Amino acid sequence: MSFRTPFFLPWFYPQLVWKTDTPEKKIFLTFDDGPVPGPTEFVLDTLKNFHAKATFFCIGDNVRKHPDVFTKIVDDGHTIGNHTFNHLKGWSYSTSDYIDNVALCATQFKAAGLPRAPSHVQQLFRPPYGRIKISQIKALCNYRVIMWDVLTHDYAKSYSPVHCLAGSLKATRPGSIVVFHDSVKAERNMKYALPRYLEHFSEKGFSFVSL
Repeated sequence: MSFRTPFFLPWFYPQLVWKTDTPEKKIFLTFDDGPVPGPTEFVLDTLKNFHAKATFFCIGDNVRKHPDVFTKIVDDGHTIGNHTFNHLKGWSYSTSDYIDNVALCATQFKAAGLPRAPSHVQQLFRPPYGRIKISQIKALCNYRVIMWDVLTHDYAKSYSPVHCLAGSLKATRPGSIVVFHDSVKAERNMKYALPRYLEHFSEKGFSFVSL
């Protein structure tokens, strides 16, 4: 598996955001599938140690179950993105059902207090698994649909923590949108790779910013 998105996908789906074109040494860290007690809090503490900001694509049902952890993300000044309420794979659902699930997630964000953050943070969306139909993309016209340039594979049990780190370091370039996961499934690899990843690029003069 490649850690960098195949070059042809942005050509096929130019309406999606894959990478940010910038000559500056900036990396856009993103975290999928939280908030989850333990992994998300580890991520927040690690980001704080490196003065890094990131974007968290949150599952609505996890926000419902762990509103206190969600609040910590918002209070730390990170950006929040919608990741559906039930982590739906778009290819398996009708457009209407999918959009309803996205809307349910947005409603849960508001119930958990997201209005305290800037309003634009509600306008980012990432499709779970990266699987989304053209009709669903069109229906999400009020959102920026964010994909990625680098996938760390931290969730993959077949990848060692060392492999996740090495592949992620090699694939990253200025403007990369990088996916980690603040989930129990990814915890082993993420806890090893994330601090070392941040240290490596900090030493090279990179900054970590939210979308």
